[in-house]
Amino acid sequence: MEPREYVINGVKYVARTPREDDFDEMIELHKTCFPSTLEEDGAWRVDQLESHLQMFEDGQVIITKNEKIVGVSSSLIVTMGRDPLRHHSYYGITDDGYFFNHDPQGDTLYGAEIYVDVAERGQGIGAVLYELRRDLCRRLNLRRILAGGRLWNYENYKDKYSPEEYVHAVQDGLVKDPVMGFQLKEGFVVRDVMSNYIRDPRSMNYATLIEWLNPDYNRHEGEDRKVRVACVQYQMRKIADFDEFAAQVRYFVETAGEDYGVDYVLFPEFFSVQLLSAMEPYSSRDGIRKLASLTPKFRELMSTLAREQGLHLIAGSHPVLQDDGRLQNEAMLFRPDGSYVSQPKLHITPSETTWWGITGGNQLHVIQTPKAKIGILICYDVEFPEAARYLAEQGVEILFVPYCTDNRQGYLRVSKCAAARAIENQIYVVTSGVVGNLPDVPAMDIHYGRAAVFTPSDFEFARDGIQAEADPNVETMLVTDLDVKDLYRSREAGSVTPLMDRRRDLFELKVNFTAD
Repeated sequence: MEPREYVINGVKYVARTPREDDFDEMIELHKTCFPSTLEEDGAWRVDQLESHLQMFEDGQVIITKNEKIVGVSSSLIVTMGRDPLRHHSYYGITDDGYFFNHDPQGDTLYGAEIYVDVAERGQGIGAVLYELRRDLCRRLNLRRILAGGRLWNYENYKDKYSPEEYVHAVQDGLVKDPVMGFQLKEGFVVRDVMSNYIRDPRSMNYATLIEWLNPDYNRHEGEDRKVRVACVQYQMRKIADFDEFAAQVRYFVETAGEDYGVDYVLFPEFFSVQLLSAMEPYSSRDGIRKLASLTPKFRELMSTLAREQGLHLIAGSHPVLQDDGRLQNEAMLFRPDGSYVSQPKLHITPSETTWWGITGGNQLHVIQTPKAKIGILICYDVEFPEAARYLAEQGVEILFVPYCTDNRQGYLRVSKCAAARAIENQIYVVTSGVVGNLPDVPAMDIHYGRAAVFTPSDFEFARDGIQAEADPNVETMLVTDLDVKDLYRSREAGSVTPLMDRRRDLFELKVNFTAD
């Protein structure tokens, strides 16, 4: 979310999305706010907070005062099925605190946590967090907000009241409960009492099941979740300087945004190597490091274009120098606000190692965007099924694959594997490659490319599992619409359901990196 300023009792507070450098402070605040729960379960952990951002960035909010965090809210979207008020546990509904079960197709915003600095309580910070949560529910057109509310003072009344009687006593004003009292004031209704909801001595593990119904909810069962993607089939040709490169890139981004209203634009792998044609001749290893020195300028250009057109720009890939002197091949996704996330290539081809000395990265990013959850695999990466499977298990709906291949055999390896990833994971796979020649640039002489968008192979989709495909080896831009809801219909009731039918009793995907 964009930062929002609030003035409360003459003091300025700022609500914004948390960043990784906020995590330690959020954890310390959590420990302070819930000391009794801490004894049972411990506070949030960094890997859980990282997962919250990755799964559902819009649902995570902090409030700061003079840059100090004084309030936190964490939410996810869930599907409650035919019995939305069924009993559940905190650990089950939040997938042990990782939010892996966040479902963009769900109809319920689940409030996992809200906590406010003890020294700031009574200032209205909690009310702001609840209002932001209601705003999110309205904006996403969700049916309701559900949450489990701790019975904050039940430990003191357990010999006098049953949990249900305690709730009635609070509602009747006979007992003070700061949590439930505040939730009732914020318009929530107690629907039931749940046992064994959370390990919390103060609540004796009980919690209320509270609900807020969205008065503006508009049911759209037949409405498609359409997104429009553009694949730039970029021609490599000699240029005079960076400005000429920028003009060529700008033409495609402006055309995609202004003429076609595109949501996502994909450029090919290593298309920035075209910049070497404007420099004096270098050896391949010296040239790629010279190109890496232009990373700040490259980022500035792409960030500006994404902001100007208000779209998500997957800027192909570009060599990036690491702090330890290594080079990585990285695909940067630039958001409409100009910020970006960088996905390194994991699997490095023999030619990348030999010619350029590039090494592989160790992270896979799952990127939540307003219209879809997306991931990026660079060229060779899509030829390894484990990476795509991991992304699919994390909820990725559209996989973007920028590639650079010099001949038809290389193109076929990428495209056929991309099609396989779409089928086996029931996702969309969007690909784009370079075309044209750079005679004076080592290792980038000739290219073969054909942009395409692949789908699962079933009745919901195009006959051949190819949503759209460009003519090969010509500079062009492929534009097509994707309906994300078709993926979920296929997963639930397709001719085959490979995601559902996996033999998890026989095969397990083991991940040896820290998930983000």
